[in-house]
Amino acid sequence: MPYVFDAYGTLFDVHAAIARHRDAAGPDADRFSDIWRTKQLEYTWTLTLAGRYADFWTVTQQALDYTFERVPSVDRALRGRLLDAYLRLDAFPDARQVLHDLKARGARTAILSNGSPAMLSSIVEAAGVKEHLDAVLSVDVLHMFKPRPEVYALVTDRFAVTPAEVTFVSSNRWDVMGAAAFGFRCVWVNRSGMPDEYAALPPAAVIPNLSELLSLP
Repeated sequence: MPYVFDAYGTLFDVHAAIARHRDAAGPDADRFSDIWRTKQLEYTWTLTLAGRYADFWTVTQQALDYTFERVPSVDRALRGRLLDAYLRLDAFPDARQVLHDLKARGARTAILSNGSPAMLSSIVEAAGVKEHLDAVLSVDVLHMFKPRPEVYALVTDRFAVTPAEVTFVSSNRWDVMGAAAFGFRCVWVNRSGMPDEYAALPPAAVIPNLSELLSLP
């Protein structure tokens, strides 16, 4: 059974970029990071709905520029450093060990991400998890973003399995919704204790961190 992971927010901390420059960003650092992430996702959804595409690196930069306009207290001179940090986001503390242990059990492992191929190559190398992955799948080949069903089909095509044979792991409840609609067995990593939503398409399990994945049946 393949175990397939979302990248941003699930294996890698999307707020690590601002965390590295928190002192320079000032008191609005957390608000800045939240807006940047929110707009980044919003752009993926609206572009896909409109039948348009810009790769995730372009979307990330556009969202960052918008955020500088929204939060002018953060110095725009940080732009280059924040983008560089986004290419080398920190993995969550348990990510590498979980991927290692799944491979040791004989499982196939993969990333399925909105990230562009160059972004994913950079972040996987920086985090030292490449050796624990059988595939790194990007939406870029389709020119559309999650939660379109065609994106999740990249997994079943790559591994020649049915949707029900795939365990899909994401910290994003909307991503879990899309994957569940496609037929994956979904695990929601709810680190922040967020309320549930999309009741018609529930996860098979909810866990507070990645390490708990190893205890699931």
